[in-house]
Amino acid sequence: MREKSIFKMNGFAALIIALLCIGFGIFLIATGTIPEKITGGFVIIIGLIVATSLTIVQPNEAKVLTFFGTYLGVIRDQGLWATIPFTFKRSVSLRVTNFNSERLKVNDLEGNPIEIAAVVVYKVNDAAKALYDVENYDKFIQIQSETGLRHIASRYAYDSFDHPDNPLTLRQNSDEVADVLMYDLQKRLDVAGVDVIEARIMHLAYSSEIASAMLQRQQAQAVLSARKVIVDGAVGLVKAAIDQLAEQEIVELDEEKKAQMVNNLMVAIVSEKGTQPIINTGSIY
Repeated sequence: MREKSIFKMNGFAALIIALLCIGFGIFLIATGTIPEKITGGFVIIIGLIVATSLTIVQPNEAKVLTFFGTYLGVIRDQGLWATIPFTFKRSVSLRVTNFNSERLKVNDLEGNPIEIAAVVVYKVNDAAKALYDVENYDKFIQIQSETGLRHIASRYAYDSFDHPDNPLTLRQNSDEVADVLMYDLQKRLDVAGVDVIEARIMHLAYSSEIASAMLQRQQAQAVLSARKVIVDGAVGLVKAAIDQLAEQEIVELDEEKKAQMVNNLMVAIVSEKGTQPIINTGSIY
């Protein structure tokens, strides 16, 4: 089923013709002879037939017309129009619409249960497909959006704890995941004549039964990352100190004393608590 235009004409002219026919028919029936009364009845019927062709199209709305079960076409232009008489007219909104999905419980790529929800912004671009290719396009959009969200959530990990080289995660790459979600939803909703304007994750969290453990895991990961930065910086500082002492010939250190100095400096820099210095007033040997 494809959207196509249908014959239409100015509705105000048709409305005037219908009113004149009905008024003239009533006049003939009220004042005329028997033949004139019969003619008046036919004139009223013609006016009523013309009246059945009238339809009002609101802004950002489409009217889909069928004639005794046969699809004829669509009127998109706003205003009062006259078209084929005895047609059945159904309205379809062309406005941009938001759909907020329920919070779904899904297993991510690593099997962790997570809660996820999305907002989908869409509009109907083919009124005929929306009405006649699916049973109920609003319900179809809701179900397919939740199905697509479950599918996308299961393809990516919540976070990259065990797979640091994983290119995409739900938490760190929300924009990229949103693009993939929108593309997936568009393929699913094409059959309903719907354009997906935007799809974005609006809620993402670990499921309640593992939320506490995963929070501890995130905190541990953050601590390890911070300690790594500290250690890397400490190694650089120690190397710079030894190189500078050797370059300026302040003191000559053998390998044993270098190792001792490295140990002391690393402990002083890396330690979370303040160190207590010991002053040696004698020989370093």
